[in-house]
Amino acid sequence: MADEALLAVRVTPRARRDAIGPMADGVLPVRLAAPPVEGAANKALIALLAEALAVPRSAVRLESGARGRHKRVRISGIGNDEAARRLGQR
Repeated sequence: MADEALLAVRVTPRARRDAIGPMADGVLPVRLAAPPVEGAANKALIALLAEALAVPRSAVRLESGARGRHKRVRISGIGNDEAARRLGQR
């Protein structure tokens, strides 16, 4: 696909509920109820972003940060502007 978006994400696991905050300093804060154990938080992050951006889960890939709070996520099928627009409508 021609368009791809790249997001810098800061994850807070074990939150009360899943939530995506407004972009701050180029980083998207995401709270996840899932614990950071055995990839559960990463799977929850991919599912939440796919739903929020209205793309299939297969279009969301974790580029880096699989074991940390700071991650880079690539989304195929939409550009950075479209991703920002879709996240802003939440």
